[in-house]
Amino acid sequence: MKKDFTMYMKYDRDLIENEIECVGECKTKEILEEVYRSLEEKGYKPINQLVGYLISGDPTYITNYNGARALISKLERDEILEEVLKTYLKK
Repeated sequence: MKKDFTMYMKYDRDLIENEIECVGECKTKEILEEVYRSLEEKGYKPINQLVGYLISGDPTYITNYNGARALISKLERDEILEEVLKTYLKK
């Protein structure tokens, strides 16, 4: 199943359209990177916010800015943790 998501990201004070093609579920890394950027742009500490979300499941840890909350909601928290551990442990 192929899905297309259109997201808006702010670069040099201009909004540009960036399409991320998804096959099945969107790639965890791409979503985490986009959510991280959105949190950073809004002045949050992205790592703290993501940890809070992963531990509690409370989506309000993630900003609505640039659709970040909707994006991260497409992933299961256990899938995110699995991907982070695989990358960290290089497995």
